[in-house]
Amino acid sequence: MAGVTEAPFRAICKREGAGLTYTEMISATGLHYNPDSRVSRALLTFAAEERPCAVQLFGADPEILADRAAFVVERHDADVALIDINMGCPVTKVVSKGEGSALMNDVALASEIVSRVAERSTVPVTVKIRKGWDDDSVNAVEFARAMEAAGAKAIAVHGRTRDAFYTGKADWEIIAQVKAAVGVPVIGTGDVFSADDVVAMLERTGADAVMVARGAQGNPWIFREARALIDTGRRLPRPTALERIDTARAHARGLLDYAGERAVVRMRKHVAWYLAEMPGATRARGAVNECTSFEELDRLLTEYRDYLGSRGVLGDAAQIEASGQVS
Repeated sequence: MAGVTEAPFRAICKREGAGLTYTEMISATGLHYNPDSRVSRALLTFAAEERPCAVQLFGADPEILADRAAFVVERHDADVALIDINMGCPVTKVVSKGEGSALMNDVALASEIVSRVAERSTVPVTVKIRKGWDDDSVNAVEFARAMEAAGAKAIAVHGRTRDAFYTGKADWEIIAQVKAAVGVPVIGTGDVFSADDVVAMLERTGADAVMVARGAQGNPWIFREARALIDTGRRLPRPTALERIDTARAHARGLLDYAGERAVVRMRKHVAWYLAEMPGATRARGAVNECTSFEELDRLLTEYRDYLGSRGVLGDAAQIEASGQVS
């Protein structure tokens, strides 16, 4: 989710019902050497709507992680709900440094990291893990117990191994096993793309909460839909074309304030997700990918909204699904 869950998008998710938002992964080493760089400041920017937010750190040096966790909490105080240590990221450039999910191969070091960070942090410390490194070293249950013993106050479990990255089907049973093995709250994640998935994960794993990642891309409404299904058993209608386009425009305006004109390039993937499977989406995406200014992007989205209005599908989600995508 790096490059996706920037503050403007997190604010939208929070407004739509997300209980807690997480920053993008922040390198503790980068924050150590360049605490006031443009990148560090951006990653530690919080939207007013989402405060307090979980700050997600990664690294492999216990002292640097502990020091940077203390730094973040001291500098940002009420903005920070908790410090989350990412031990689940499968990306090669992360694991090649012994960080992310590589730590699941070194329980002693991972335990030391959690212990040191917990000693220095005045907010709860949580850990995000995977099923294991590969199918021959599935150790989520033992690893979670060790993290709890080291001081972790909650554990998020992704039901895939590092080797699987995001392919295949997430193993929700391992989430249930971790839940049965530890006393701290367990957050389940992996293959959650709808409100029904949220409810199913809660029921099948016994998890205390569900983390939505890729399922929120272009779909922040998953949170309100899940809340309604959990609280009332009622399925809310899917967002209309008007809401999807207007949310994309609002997202772009927020990203412009956050990142300046770089927002135009950053919005391209978001627009593709927001417009997925809508009539004329292929042509609209192509035009958006040629945009060089926010004004041009907003004009194109407005024209696309007018185009859908002329087809009579602007306010009817069912008609969008029935119409199919045309180029």
